[in-house]
Amino acid sequence: MSSLARLAYRSRQFWLALTARRGGPALAHIAPYLSPAQQTLFRRLQPAEQAHAFLVLQRLRQSGHQDPDLLTAALLHDVGKCLSPLSLFDRVWIVLGRRFLPRLARRWGEGEPRGLCRPFVVAARHADWGADLAAEAGVSARAVGLIRRHQDADPGGDPLLAALQAADDEF
Repeated sequence: MSSLARLAYRSRQFWLALTARRGGPALAHIAPYLSPAQQTLFRRLQPAEQAHAFLVLQRLRQSGHQDPDLLTAALLHDVGKCLSPLSLFDRVWIVLGRRFLPRLARRWGEGEPRGLCRPFVVAARHADWGADLAAEAGVSARAVGLIRRHQDADPGGDPLLAALQAADDEF
């Protein structure tokens, strides 16, 4: 991704974090894709994360995707972040750390979620945490796998994972 595209992406994320409404998407919009237990899990996300997940779902649907596992994964791919919610400052810290201190940022992501390293640990581990939470909420093994791998550098030839990553990267 070019520097200009990355700046636009981060600007959209920042604006979404500032303007997201409490309560997130209406239940009617997510109910077709999530069971009641999964809806409860979705509602644990911060409003900006709910809005982001809903935008990812909408992008996938606009692109013609109808696979129920993919659409469930779209809504729950960041749910691991609910275990250690990130503030706007935390998110800015992650972006700056990864940009200007990439080796340190990777190392910080391997520690315990405490202090100034906590945001990097959440960023690094939320996919695994979210997959575990989704499995506990009865999400299919296929959707759990998409959630667990949504941040992998290489989708490994999995077209559903590639679609999820592309939609996630837009917002």
